[in-house]
Amino acid sequence: MRATQIQYRLFYMLRSKYRKVTKHSYDLSKKSSSISLTLEKSIYSYESFSDGDFSFLNLEHSFKDEIDWNFLEHGKLWAYNLNYFEYLNQKDFEVDDGKKIIYDFIDNIFANRQGLEPFPNSLRGINWIKFLSFSGLVDKKIDDSLYAQYYVLLDTLEYHILGNHLLENGFSLLFGAYYFQDEVLFKKAKKILIGELTEEILDDGSHYELSPMYHQLMLFRILDCINLVKNNNHLKDEKLNNMLKEKAEIMLSWIGQFSYKDGTVAHFNDSSDGIAPTTKELFEYAKRLGLDVSKKIPLKECGYRIYDNDNYELRVDVGEIGPSYIPGHAHSDTFNFELRVGGKPFIVDTGISTYNSNQRRLIERQTASHNTVMIDNIEQSGVWSSFRVADRAHIKSLEEGEDFVYASHDGYKKLGIIHKRKFTVSDKNIKIEDFLENNTKHEAVSYIHFHPSIEDIKIEEDKIVTKDVIFYIKGSKKIQLDDFTFAKCFNKYDKAKLLKVTFDGDMSVDIAII
Repeated sequence: MRATQIQYRLFYMLRSKYRKVTKHSYDLSKKSSSISLTLEKSIYSYESFSDGDFSFLNLEHSFKDEIDWNFLEHGKLWAYNLNYFEYLNQKDFEVDDGKKIIYDFIDNIFANRQGLEPFPNSLRGINWIKFLSFSGLVDKKIDDSLYAQYYVLLDTLEYHILGNHLLENGFSLLFGAYYFQDEVLFKKAKKILIGELTEEILDDGSHYELSPMYHQLMLFRILDCINLVKNNNHLKDEKLNNMLKEKAEIMLSWIGQFSYKDGTVAHFNDSSDGIAPTTKELFEYAKRLGLDVSKKIPLKECGYRIYDNDNYELRVDVGEIGPSYIPGHAHSDTFNFELRVGGKPFIVDTGISTYNSNQRRLIERQTASHNTVMIDNIEQSGVWSSFRVADRAHIKSLEEGEDFVYASHDGYKKLGIIHKRKFTVSDKNIKIEDFLENNTKHEAVSYIHFHPSIEDIKIEEDKIVTKDVIFYIKGSKKIQLDDFTFAKCFNKYDKAKLLKVTFDGDMSVDIAII
């Protein structure tokens, strides 16, 4: 952890103990003066509320009378989503429904343990302000409650976590500053956003936590902030405005290149469909805001590489698992890859289905759930709990040319082994070579996960045959097919086939597109 994280963890812990003794409580209604904001059309949120029913993460619940804002039967992330209020901005949402739900929240705010945590507090602030602005609703009760919530947020900023959490705090404070014409909120928002955007957006345009899903979410938030400052004349700051525009354009460059031709993204690290806006939606929004969407900066710092032609689309991970001080969304997946053939998923990441601290979450982050090599059943990086990583793999060497990338990592240094992997590509062939430097007695397994639609898979000696692709394997000791559970998205699963190739020396897989 960084010194800031340690400092604030200690500070918040000691302050919490002191406040329990002194019976501290926040004032949850604060006299306010808001203004009507002008905003261009944003991106509609996914539909998650209909006829009194809430649906998040593909799990539904209907509250009979009052909403239980601390509802945890579907997990903490579901409760967070309930408190985000993103449903206010789904298409054709009724203003009266929104006002009713907001009032329910306000009337029960003192008992709400989930909603006043800084992360849902941040997202809710943005969503309330967007809803109020687009609907034209002016309501003193809502404004006074929201203003108080912003000062709770100001007192609980997530310096103890950093990363996308603190960035979300900053985005929200900017919205609050404009809506309430509050210089205190604005100064804090500016400081956070300039600092974090400089830190978190790498030179190639990637978000440094290396989750394509979170990249899309952070880009969406930046676009909303550009919308805010572009269409409202007060609280202008040239440095901040220029940074928002600059970061948005290079992030568009990154996601535009990294996305597959159908607009979806590889599920590297914590990524899933149906959570963030799509790449197409982000580009359309950016165009409405007058941004330059034509930039193409080569992928470098992120550690991801793309190889596309008329026959296949290949995404390769030869980078670090993420920032050393906030690897919460990282997986043990160094040298992972995904492959699409003919525009359709073929070799896939296992995906994610939960953030709950359980066995499924652990499995989805482990080495064997990715298309890479595991030695002696030891993890490349020590993933544990829901968002923790202990000893982790580091890239030791990287060479690349137009048609290859060759890298090594030290995730098995405890065994005295350096794993090297080389990807070489041509028009209809991908060759993957694995080398175990210094190996003497250890057994390795290379995992390849097939999409559930790939069913007719046959083993013919050292050859794997499918309808569209043939795998030629050299250097194996054993080849077998198993089943695995593919996470289609949160809380939705499918059965699929897994290829396991056991070896103890040099091994190669030639993937030939028929």
